[in-house]
Amino acid sequence: MAEEKGNAVGWFEIPVTDMGRAVKFYETVLEMKLERHMVGEIDMAWFPMVDGKGAAGSLVAHAEWYKPSQDGTLVYFTAYSGDLENELGRVEAAGGKILVPKKSIGEYGFMAVVLDTEGNRVALHSKI
Repeated sequence: MAEEKGNAVGWFEIPVTDMGRAVKFYETVLEMKLERHMVGEIDMAWFPMVDGKGAAGSLVAHAEWYKPSQDGTLVYFTAYSGDLENELGRVEAAGGKILVPKKSIGEYGFMAVVLDTEGNRVALHSKI
């Protein structure tokens, strides 16, 4: 077995079809600023990166390589407000939909699942 190196996930990418709309949704719901970059043919909007906690990631748009889906991997976003009810309260006004309201996951806190403006299913997590 390899030596423990930290979290297994080092990067994630969430497919989008309309980058402007998607950036507005995530910036509104999560109350954070994304940085938009062109990396070759790929339009990206990076989430803030902080060393030592969680994984960094990006929204990505490319007509052939990335397609939004409700059926794939579920990414959990930390509710930095401390209570994911705050972030959930901004989802519908930002154009999304709440699929699973806030619910307990025992000693791990609480989670909820939302549908973003692009058709991706993502989760929110908080301790309270």
